Amino acid sequence: MSDILEIARVQVLQEGRGLDAAQALQCLTLPDERLPDLLALAHEVRMAWCGPEVEVEGIVSLKTGGCPEDCHFCSQSGQFSSPVRAAWLDIPALVEAARQTAATGASEFCIVAAVRGPDRRLMDQVRQGVKAIREAVDINVACSLGMLTQAQVDELAEMGVHRYNHNLETARSHFDKVVTTHSWQERWDTCLMVREAGMELCCGGIVGMGESLEQRAEFAGQLGELAPDEVPLNFLNPRPGTPFESLPLLEGSEALKTIAAFRLALPRTILRYAGGRELTLGDLGTRDGLLGGINAIIVGNYLTTLGRTADQDLELLADLKMPIKALSDTL
Repeated sequence: MSDILEIARVQVLQEGRGLDAAQALQCLTLPDERLPDLLALAHEVRMAWCGPEVEVEGIVSLKTGGCPEDCHFCSQSGQFSSPVRAAWLDIPALVEAARQTAATGASEFCIVAAVRGPDRRLMDQVRQGVKAIREAVDINVACSLGMLTQAQVDELAEMGVHRYNHNLETARSHFDKVVTTHSWQERWDTCLMVREAGMELCCGGIVGMGESLEQRAEFAGQLGELAPDEVPLNFLNPRPGTPFESLPLLEGSEALKTIAAFRLALPRTILRYAGGRELTLGDLGTRDGLLGGINAIIVGNYLTTLGRTADQDLELLADLKMPIKALSDTL
């Protein structure tokens, strides 16, 4: 059998065809001594099909905590004893957060709410927030509001939301070990509606939630089939009071193999560093990931966990001579 890196060099780097699940599994099971070669190839693929620019994004929660769903990784679930309690952010605070995000050079600002799906009150507040941000700040506005109806998808598109985040979280075969209050298919259906409405689709998940390597590869293949514009890649940061609080952190080498495998499965996709990288990879591993397929980052803090400072990430990008993607006039 040909070496998977030789296959990927032709199939992905030269032809632009992503790896399937079985091929991604071969990457995930490579011995650690092959990791530098895997990362180098993933970086070549990123440069060839995405270019050198890095997209920078900030996120803020419009509604934090009190969510009725039981996502086992999430401290915002109202079903667990985790310390996050329900809170709403007012519109002036939202605009100020967008202004601070834009000041870092970010081209993207994402409004997030911890809900199963938006009710009328939330949709009205999002409309006010999007309008206020667009009037005050030159930045793209994205949203993450849970599962949507077709009418809600159409309304968000009409508001000018250009990208919608709705993560599949994990492979279909592992989903019922992570969430029991809704199905993987419900998430998939929302993603399809978003894409068909003309908004950009941001869809990724979390690795290190007890899934097997086979299931991690399955997830990469399912994302390849969905073909989102962006894939945020989170590494589990076990939160106190959640069912996953005792799961171990992913090993750094395993996380880097995952980054490279996902890049080779999704050669044209924005692959974004999201939560958990600080603990799982540290400073050196963060650099390795940016040289191994990552071409976007969330700067600052996440929804309920602390991240690196924006200055640290911006200094790293400057050191690596990776330009920050400018705001596109076409979006």
